Amino acid sequence: MVKLYKLPIRIYYEDTDAGGIVYYANYLKFAERARTEFVRSLGFEQREDLESDDKFGFIVRRAELEYLKPSRLDDLIEISCEVEDVKGATVEACQIVSCNGEERVKIKVTLVYISLAKMRPQRVPEKMVEKLWEYKREVL
Repeated sequence: MVKLYKLPIRIYYEDTDAGGIVYYANYLKFAERARTEFVRSLGFEQREDLESDDKFGFIVRRAELEYLKPSRLDDLIEISCEVEDVKGATVEACQIVSCNGEERVKIKVTLVYISLAKMRPQRVPEKMVEKLWEYKREVL
């Protein structure tokens, strides 16, 4: 699998349970941060979409996580982000949490681009779709 974007994150005490292992729900926060930084790396600022007259943004429709191995306090993990498909208002992505090259968590996420003012799905802007596929071609 080609990793289009990788975000390093250090595991802090606040990220763990009493045993020093990352609390399972925190992986969703880490994945969100990686997707946000990935979109930013493509030249899109989410604040602009949120402050426009007709606010737009991505919402998570579905997330499927497979926990393979725990991460612990002080680990330096990487969260990758690979867009697998874009259709209309929907983006399918795969994210891998790894540490020292070892996969810890696999995340498959379905995102929907919506008008937040109307609360209705909207096509992902063509400019963004082009950047997503352009980025993937550069990596391949």
